[in-house]
Amino acid sequence: MDPQAGTNRTAVTEFILLGLVENEELQSVVFVLFLFAYLVTVGGNLSILAAILVESKLHTPMYFFLGNLSVLDVGCITVTVPAMLGRLLSHKRTISYEACLSQLFFFHLLAGMDCFLLTAMAYDRFLAICRPLTYSIRMSQTVQWTLVAVSWACAFTNALTHTIALTTLNFCGPNEVNHFYCDLPQLFQLSCSSTQLNELLLFAACFIMAGVVLVLIITSYIHVAAAVLQIQSVEGKKKAFSTCGSHLTVVCLFYGTGIFNYMRLGSVEASDKDKGVGIFNTVINPMLNPLIYSIRSPDVHGTLWRVFVRR
Repeated sequence: MDPQAGTNRTAVTEFILLGLVENEELQSVVFVLFLFAYLVTVGGNLSILAAILVESKLHTPMYFFLGNLSVLDVGCITVTVPAMLGRLLSHKRTISYEACLSQLFFFHLLAGMDCFLLTAMAYDRFLAICRPLTYSIRMSQTVQWTLVAVSWACAFTNALTHTIALTTLNFCGPNEVNHFYCDLPQLFQLSCSSTQLNELLLFAACFIMAGVVLVLIITSYIHVAAAVLQIQSVEGKKKAFSTCGSHLTVVCLFYGTGIFNYMRLGSVEASDKDKGVGIFNTVINPMLNPLIYSIRSPDVHGTLWRVFVRR
């Protein structure tokens, strides 16, 4: 064993991200598609945020959380896609060990925040529909900011834990990452040392974020569904299901891809499938979120039309 590897704990100073395709012609197609997706995602989410800021009717808890979600979507795609586009342009596929850790940290920070924020949004819908008389008190501005602050704290703790745990691993052999960004399952496969503790930490985090948190969301919507079915007005039911349907669609997309990616560790052959899941997590989900909310929410759709079309 290299003595230098024993002192530094890491002999590998950079990784090679293999990306999505190796053919140069296909790389040009991938570049155009991902650049278009990035511009659409950033533009769509910033449009949602602008509509919420300029329209006083949207200054409600539900749209406060939606504005935060739009910021997270912009951050999530910005952590991964611009770096990938830069590598496609320069034909340089290497990324330094420190840059890889930084990308991993910020990706898990934003993805974790997304998870906890979706839970806060489910709680907001529960209070709005099941506890309407006390909604303004229970979901005051102080409560809203507290929920966001706690979500950031939990996401930061989760991301920092995984990043620090990853620094304890030895990377002294292969350095080719079969992905287009740095993520835990792919890096585990390259480690020269045991990843048992790291995989246990990741499984525990998934159990909390995809198990306990998802149970809270489902429980909230069971109560919401029971309350909506008791509404006599057809228009009232339609409006309630419309606002909740957008959130449920986003939850299904987010948790479906997340569970598939992180709950089946130890499979070397799964890397190619992980690329598809990674595209969903970092590109498609953030791009679809503004579309889902603007189509299913008449208030957002009307504001966007008035602000960006009529003017």
